[in-house]
Amino acid sequence: MTEARTDDDEPWPLGYRRIGPHRYRETVGFCYEELVVGTVIEHRPGRTVTEMDNVLMSMLSMNDSPLHIDAAYGEHTRWGRPLVSSLVTLSIVGGMTARSTSGRAVANLGWDHIRLPHPVFVGDTLYAESEITAKRLSTSRPGVGIVSCRTEGRKSTGEIVLTFERTFMVPTARGEDAHGAAGY
Repeated sequence: MTEARTDDDEPWPLGYRRIGPHRYRETVGFCYEELVVGTVIEHRPGRTVTEMDNVLMSMLSMNDSPLHIDAAYGEHTRWGRPLVSSLVTLSIVGGMTARSTSGRAVANLGWDHIRLPHPVFVGDTLYAESEITAKRLSTSRPGVGIVSCRTEGRKSTGEIVLTFERTFMVPTARGEDAHGAAGY
């Protein structure tokens, strides 16, 4: 027989903050000190791309290429079906990374070296993985650090469909932090 666990038995896992007896709040992101160069983050859950994702994002971004939205046209391409728009792939994979890499970001500074080595189709399930590649304290904004990461988006088969590098600003442990002010 196992003994019942009390609230103070041990610290709760990363991703939660104790806000009262037997009460915890999910947290988002890391501060500057917690993002260590060389750390790899596997982002979950994965995301299966739907036709609605592709059509809505294609129309929202005004990308009305028949390659993405016309099944009859897609049948006559080398793939035999429509391709998911690269903006959809970038949005889904980029979004997967935000919770952990830049969940506390105060600014997104840029995306570089975006590559799309293989196509994505409706029904593909995507996963992402990011590696922290560089970091430094900001010289213009005290209490903020600048972090860079490299991300790969993969299909469930392991095939890489997207790579990019991204740089963003996050607060230091004692720096500016909207999370604390907003009760996160």
